[in-house]
Amino acid sequence: MFFHLYVDTNRQYRWTLYAANNRKIANSGEGYFNKADCIAAINLVKGSGSAPIRE
Repeated sequence: MFFHLYVDTNRQYRWTLYAANNRKIANSGEGYFNKADCIAAINLVKGSGSAPIRE
């Protein structure tokens, strides 16, 4: 898996998470004005591996 960080057409930072088979499995859902804020959001997703699943 890997995260792709990019700048969209509105000049905002976004990320997309790709699986090992290069399929998109998640995205930022919003743009960030600061690159550091986008990286912080990526780190939140990385760190949420132990979050509970609710149905």
